[in-house]
Amino acid sequence: MQKKTQKKPRIGLYSCGLRCYWSQFEGLRGRLVGYGTFMKETMEAMGAEVFYYEMVDAEDAGVAAGEFFNQANVDLIFAHAATYVTSASVLPIHQICKAPVVILNLQPTAQINYAETTTGEWLAHCGACPVPELTNAFHRAGITSYVVNGLLGLRETPSISLTDEVTSDRPEAVKAWKQIEEWILAAKVKRNLQGSRFGFLGNTYSGMLDMYSDFTMFQAQTGAHVQILEMCDLDRMLKEVTDREVGEKLKEIGEFFVISEKSSSDPLAKKPTSEQLEWSARVAAAQERLVKEFNLDALTYYYHGAPGNEYEKLQGGFIVGHSLLTASGVPCAGEGDLKTNLAMKICDIAGCGGSFCEIVVTDYKEGTILMGHDGPFHLKIAKGKPILRGMGLYHGKQGTGVSVEAKVQTGKITNLGCTQTIDGRLKLIITEAESTDGAIMAIGNTQTPVKFNQDPDSFMDAWFGESPTHHFAMSIGHNRSLFIKTASLLGIETVTV
Repeated sequence: MQKKTQKKPRIGLYSCGLRCYWSQFEGLRGRLVGYGTFMKETMEAMGAEVFYYEMVDAEDAGVAAGEFFNQANVDLIFAHAATYVTSASVLPIHQICKAPVVILNLQPTAQINYAETTTGEWLAHCGACPVPELTNAFHRAGITSYVVNGLLGLRETPSISLTDEVTSDRPEAVKAWKQIEEWILAAKVKRNLQGSRFGFLGNTYSGMLDMYSDFTMFQAQTGAHVQILEMCDLDRMLKEVTDREVGEKLKEIGEFFVISEKSSSDPLAKKPTSEQLEWSARVAAAQERLVKEFNLDALTYYYHGAPGNEYEKLQGGFIVGHSLLTASGVPCAGEGDLKTNLAMKICDIAGCGGSFCEIVVTDYKEGTILMGHDGPFHLKIAKGKPILRGMGLYHGKQGTGVSVEAKVQTGKITNLGCTQTIDGRLKLIITEAESTDGAIMAIGNTQTPVKFNQDPDSFMDAWFGESPTHHFAMSIGHNRSLFIKTASLLGIETVTV
């Protein structure tokens, strides 16, 4: 399946200053707008659709800018503190447009030219001056704001400048733009969650109380719709699958996976039969049809049918197809775990994977915890090609089929859990760690050995203390800062373990 197209985040940007400066200091306004244009172009290179108002320098401009951003339906506004500005000029923007605001205090130079600097030159570098006034006004108006401090990161010095403004390689600029990029990614997550469609196929694994979710609260807090699906919807798709589609899926499976050629140490995990592979391919083609017909952006599923019925056989072929869908931008979560499906979708929109996991076993000798599941797996973050094994049974479930054995790439990872509090609010639980290239079991399950910045027991003490669900999404990279920003835009509580 072709990867789902993601919507670009819509970013508002304005520079601010004091209107009386423009007649007093020739070239200052154009210089500051030039800095803003550089920001706009840099943000666009990061994948944002940017709506730049240019200069807000008095109350009337603030009103006009607020209406401009409302018309553009922006997800986030960056307020470029270009020079001193009165807070009364800026406050109307954010009273009119309710998009979250991030103040950018990005100084153009690492050091002014003390000997030659004029008042006009200094005003081009005093962006920090109004920031306390702005945050004070926002706070007293009940508006949440965030601040990014650092250097602007220009690659050449404007001709009007009296100092060196090439700061692109300085750590203060690199760090600041990393923060800005994270805010843009967070806005992208919010934009793509709003109006997205999460399919819920079947039901929740009976007795898993942590899995149960309130669909109304889910939509209220994420903006995503939950489309309830029946197994007969998928069965209808299955009956429409052609032999050509099966052949294409078998080819896709061959490209993504290594087919196990021998049995593992577990008698339940064997070489998949040709019949099992053909069935997995046929079910995968039906799953793709289901996603397309209902325009799904994610899928939560589980089915526990009567022994030997047709739907039991159908669900036995789920894992391969759901892994392929997850790799194509439609993350799939088993056991009816809608909350972890949300965590997976957040990771996927942000471009860092999001594989369905739980704690498997602790290796006290290596100081690692093995984390994984019987599927599905995010193939785009796999270390090497995942292995397909034929399963004599799915433990704790009914049916047989083909399962994925794989581990996540070695290096930095971030686990993102999504749980629900006593008052019905969603909560994200974040932990950064390192995946290792340690041994895993050959039992047809996904497994990744993970080393935390504390011993396994201390980690589990902290993780379990947050009342998590027993599933979570594993992403590549250290993404704590990104996930915190994402949660702040969604209004969801976060905690770091």
